[in-house]
Amino acid sequence: MDGTLLAQEITELHAEICSAVADPRRILLLYAISEQSRNVSDLAEHIGISQPAASRHLKILRDRGLVQAVRQGASVEYKLTDVRLIDALNMLRDVLRDRLTYRASLIEDSNNS
Repeated sequence: MDGTLLAQEITELHAEICSAVADPRRILLLYAISEQSRNVSDLAEHIGISQPAASRHLKILRDRGLVQAVRQGASVEYKLTDVRLIDALNMLRDVLRDRLTYRASLIEDSNNS
């Protein structure tokens, strides 16, 4: 792959997705929305934050195109725009879990030496 093209794609990836998921509460919101479409009050309660905070985080996710607001009668519910985002987050969690396991094994090996 062309280095310039890769750099452009990485810059776009960071601007559009990485910065949007840089806050753990936004990741929790994405997981909650992946379970089912929910309104802002339900989401706030589900992850344990205030409704205004949930609204601010949802705006960031909406602005980055990761979630979509859908009117359901008098309520607005949020849904994922692409379920592959959860697959990517799960893969990153797997990498983290493996790294933690590796570090724990290094500590155990050094304690047994």
